[in-house]
Parts: sequence; C-alpha cells; structure tokens
Amino acid sequence: MSDTDRNVALLKDAYKKWGESQGASVDEWMKICADQISFGSIAEGPPGAEYLTQFQSKSTLKEYFAGLARDWQMIEYTAEHFVAQGDRVVMLGRCGWRYKKTGKVVWTRKADSWRFVDGKAVEYYEYYDTAQVLAALS
Repeated sequence: MSDTDRNVALLKDAYKKWGESQGASVDEWMKICADQISFGSIAEGPPGAEYLTQFQSKSTLKEYFAGLARDWQMIEYTAEHFVAQGDRVVMLGRCGWRYKKTGKVVWTRKADSWRFVDGKAVEYYEYYDTAQVLAALS
C-alpha cells in the first residue's frame, strides 16, 4: 500500500468514527496529527467561537475540539469523497451542527485539506459556509 493510500485509509476511518460518534471521537484526530501541526479554520476566530482559528501544535489543538463539544451539537457529518495526490488528501463532504446557545442549525458543504509526512498530519485547513456559522452565533 502506498503512503497516499495509507493516508486516505487513516482519514476514512477517522471521519467514519467522527460521524458515527456524533463528534465524540476526538482521540482519532489526535492519533493522526503530528505534534507540530498547522491547523486552520476559515472562520478565523469569530467572537463566540474563537477556537475556530489557527493552531500550531497538537497540544493547543485540543482547544478547538473542546470548543466544538461545548458549543455545538453535531447533527450529521458525512465524508463523501477523498481526493489524494502525493502527500495531500482533500475530503469533500457535508455536515450539520446546532449551536447550543441559540439553537440555530448550520447545514454546510465541507472541504478539508490535509498534508501528511511520515504517516502523520502536519497541515489541515477546513472550509465551510462561514456566513451560516456567524448567523448561528447571534
């Protein structure tokens, strides 16, 4: 199995567990991340969801997952396609989340870009409908 195939297999398993557990399988994400990972979110830390921002290490990345668990309830998370070339993998999917403080729901397409080195994720960036996220926060 090539490194590219292994990276896709790692992600397929992690996304499957993430969706099936309704967001409770944070350990799967921590297992695949390198200690030094550049992790970013397109929302760039809006008021009320400051954890949707940039992180540079696995230890600080726990803030992202703690914020999600505290503020959002996952309704659905479906990874539909994986596109891989060399050390990069892109996941295309969709998800639904309810913001607990307002009860507002966000349904959005999702694109996650990953880069791996020696079987560990060293870069991640997520893309989703930030307008819906900002509307849910208020």
